[in-house]
Amino acid sequence: MNNLINKDNKEIKTRISAVIITFNEEKNIRRCLESIQDIVDEVIVVDSFSTDRTQEICEEFNVKFVQYKWQGYSKTKNYANELVSNEFILSIDADEALSEELQKSILRLKVGEELSRNIVYSLNRLTNYCGKWIYHCGWYPDKKIRIFNKSNASWKGELHEELVFVDENTKIQHLEGNLLHFSYNSISQHILQVDKFTEIGAKEAYNKGKRTSILGIILRPIWKFLRDYIIKLGFLDGYYGFVICAISAFATFVKYIKLRQYYK
Repeated sequence: MNNLINKDNKEIKTRISAVIITFNEEKNIRRCLESIQDIVDEVIVVDSFSTDRTQEICEEFNVKFVQYKWQGYSKTKNYANELVSNEFILSIDADEALSEELQKSILRLKVGEELSRNIVYSLNRLTNYCGKWIYHCGWYPDKKIRIFNKSNASWKGELHEELVFVDENTKIQHLEGNLLHFSYNSISQHILQVDKFTEIGAKEAYNKGKRTSILGIILRPIWKFLRDYIIKLGFLDGYYGFVICAISAFATFVKYIKLRQYYK
């Protein structure tokens, strides 16, 4: 790939592979690929047999496109990580893109000292909801570890998957700039996702032996709304701040009634 770094005639000391998993992401994938094409040295797209134009769009870019049956978020991402040819990985979702400042941070990273195996890099994720950037509601800065050595990290968890590290002395360094997350185009899309994500979350909680009472079902959503809207200043995001906090509280309610249903 052509790297912007070469314009300054600086030597690239660390090469980074980008990993993306996709399924019917024709609305997002072009923006994602455009934001990384001059930043990383390799792009691996693992697609779960999309039926839209995702593959067609990916083929316009210099990417390795692999189709793989969906195995859940963590297993699919771990499979994708095995396909890279570089030691360091940038994990990015199809509905995300690098801000200009974050692009520059990653480029500086590549020409600095060679990256250490036990150092990972976190990013601030800024979410766009129905066309508005959300800076509160517990949604920002939403730090995510997204750059890491493939031999030191793997994904774990079914819904909110997290990285686990082989090296117990792994250290986190933070990069400047935002990872731009284009989440929901409409309120209806958000509500539809609630059913999907609460089902995964309830099942995961059940498998861990978690339980809830009727009182918990009542109080958890109330606390969720008050925390996000008042304590985490969701009201500063205006109308959509209220919508987000209300739907998040509703999602909490749905998750725990589904959890209780598992035990019945």
